[in-house]
Amino acid sequence: MKDYDESTAFLGQWGRFQQVVFFLLCASIVPNGLGTFSVVFLTDIPRHHCLIPEENLTQDWRDAIIPIEVVNGKREQSRCSRYRLDVVRNLSAQGFIPGRDVNLTDLEQEGCVDGWSYSKDIYQSTLVSEFDLVCSDQWKQPFTSTACFLGYLVGSFISGQLSDRVGRKPVFFTTMAVQTTFSFCQAFSPSWTVFTILIFFNGFGQISNYVSGFVLGTEILTGDVRVIFSSMGVCMGYAIGYMILPLVAFFLRDWKSLLLAISLPGVLYIPLWWFIPESPRWLLSQGRVEEAEAIVRKAAKTNRVEAPTVIFKDYSAHDDDPQEHLNVISLVKTQSVRSTTVILCLVWFSLSIGYYGLSLNTSRLHADPYISCFLSAAAEVPAYMSCWLAVKYFPRRLSVIFILLLGGASLFLIQLVPETLSELAVALEMLGKLVITSGTSLIYAYTAELYPTVLRNTAEGVCITVSRIGSCLAPFLLQLRESFEYLPYIILGTLAVVSAFAALYLPESFGKPLPQTIQQMQKRESMKCPCITRKEHLKPVVHLESRL
Repeated sequence: MKDYDESTAFLGQWGRFQQVVFFLLCASIVPNGLGTFSVVFLTDIPRHHCLIPEENLTQDWRDAIIPIEVVNGKREQSRCSRYRLDVVRNLSAQGFIPGRDVNLTDLEQEGCVDGWSYSKDIYQSTLVSEFDLVCSDQWKQPFTSTACFLGYLVGSFISGQLSDRVGRKPVFFTTMAVQTTFSFCQAFSPSWTVFTILIFFNGFGQISNYVSGFVLGTEILTGDVRVIFSSMGVCMGYAIGYMILPLVAFFLRDWKSLLLAISLPGVLYIPLWWFIPESPRWLLSQGRVEEAEAIVRKAAKTNRVEAPTVIFKDYSAHDDDPQEHLNVISLVKTQSVRSTTVILCLVWFSLSIGYYGLSLNTSRLHADPYISCFLSAAAEVPAYMSCWLAVKYFPRRLSVIFILLLGGASLFLIQLVPETLSELAVALEMLGKLVITSGTSLIYAYTAELYPTVLRNTAEGVCITVSRIGSCLAPFLLQLRESFEYLPYIILGTLAVVSAFAALYLPESFGKPLPQTIQQMQKRESMKCPCITRKEHLKPVVHLESRL
């Protein structure tokens, strides 16, 4: 009985069928890049201070009614208090001049009982200015992002198992519709509570769509094309959407208009249903051999090659019982699979909290949030290209360990940089962002190669679920800067180094076909020595004959 890759080798690797699947799946990821970090603009906090009603105040008192505070060594207007309006009104009516006749520090202060006045220098409106998410309600601003990441967490867990049961294609398109619908509805949110609920389901749809599309492409494509898709293609689609985001936000500075613009591209992907097939690997794992053969024969026709009379000879879903429904418990049943799952979860967590922590922290790079966002997005392009080179030419385990150690070292070194060399500190932070982004891309491919078809999407979903816990904690991790400026970098660096040592005990998948069954995975797990030799992995299993 032949392996799936051998059975479908007659199709070639880069025919018209593979090209259509490759580019359409990569294009389908662009809306995910648009939506993930849209919260950077949607929930940004404009400069603000207490609103001063139209009162009969002199200009001197109108300028002085907002107290001056020292924040991070700089003097600025208070954001959450003002001098009592009734007292200021009386002093103004009596002709007193602030600072000369009246010592302002002796005046009683009050909160912003009349609301706030927001600067429109950068934004026409944001979620913060719309619902006054400042001062006592400021906790709602970071929680909005956390609600989206909680949707990622739930979506990662549920969509993986659902996709393994009902198929990759139905989940892929259903979650695309969920993402588009809830993004559109967010623009009409009457309150912050409604917006938070909607962004939760939007996050659910985003990550479910991304994971389903990733697994679908990984299982349909073969050889070097699969390597390019999993390590660079799908990630470049995400990066393109990420880079387009600041451009769209620059021209649409109202949060509602921005949300509508982000949601509309999803409608354009409806026709993809007729061009993207179900995964033949998944159909075979369910014992649906005839359906899998029909898809492969159609692909052969598209590629203008002749298919053999019997494509999957004596194929009966291999050694797995098609009636046995494997689930998340299967990931921890045996010692070998359990060890791999636990280590991968640790690596995923470390990379995720590092990626989102550094991405949300890039606003320090430039005073203009649009430039900051673009720089953060642009850094991902070389990261994905380096990931592709690593996946193509280097062992997976060695690459992951190197990335984690380099990322951890760069973050540790930031605290040693003198304040006079702030550019060097920023460069180290961007280096950490680049390599951690590369690791985030690589770990998707590595995880997909370690697990069999019947568990692949579930395993990806569980690992991403754990990683989303890290993304949920990232906004709060950055708040630790108030206690010690470099504490977030120390925590992120420590997690990266610990994960690097744990990754020593992962099995190697470089140059090996995807496992189809639990038994094949366990045979790969039987390796005891964490060391690998270059001789065994000089090249991938299949070479790409055509130029991409």
